[in-house]
Amino acid sequence: MYFDPFYVMFALPALLLSMFATALTKSRFARYARIESQSGLTGAEAARSMLGRHGIDGVTVEQTTGFLSDHYDPRSRTLRLSPDVYGSPSLAAIGVACHEAGHALQHASGYAWLGFRNAMVPVTRFGSYFSYFVLMLGFVLQQPMLIKLGVGLFSLGVLFSVVTLPVEWNASARARRSMVSAGIVTEAEQQDAGKVLTAAFLTYVAGAVSSLLTLLYYLWRAGLLGGRRRN
Repeated sequence: MYFDPFYVMFALPALLLSMFATALTKSRFARYARIESQSGLTGAEAARSMLGRHGIDGVTVEQTTGFLSDHYDPRSRTLRLSPDVYGSPSLAAIGVACHEAGHALQHASGYAWLGFRNAMVPVTRFGSYFSYFVLMLGFVLQQPMLIKLGVGLFSLGVLFSVVTLPVEWNASARARRSMVSAGIVTEAEQQDAGKVLTAAFLTYVAGAVSSLLTLLYYLWRAGLLGGRRRN
């Protein structure tokens, strides 16, 4: 496929939103990483305290590598925190750590959206891997069935990015409530820690918007959107 200048009209809004969200997340994390909580708890201690508050046992909290690589693995019930979060008593670290603990709470309570997203992981990986190849082959060979198959495979990734939004928002909401009720931070500190989570959530919004706009572009190129096929 040749470069299509029209693609810029679809991609540019999402690219700008993604750049803004990433810059905002890094800026807020850096700002509140310099402010220590009154409790003095590190990110790892805050996560353990939050889990204990809700009576959740069997979740391992460990340090991983990378910057803001924090995540919860439901398969091994492991909460992995980056070095800047694991051992830091900052409001930024506590916010991120409690957000990931929020995913553990979702898992323990059988939160439906989390279960749906986890079930989608294998098929989404398959779709993401093959969709671009199938689409490119379909457009080059001018085979509508291949194009439609590629669009269908790519749609799996779009659905995954959309389903991720309520999962991430709910994890942050659980973190905001539990941070205060567990005595990890004060109400005022929770407001500052929450600003990091809001910025981070915006990156997921940007990802979903990017996937959706790219899907619309493929539909337009295939003639499935706009009423006329474009080669």
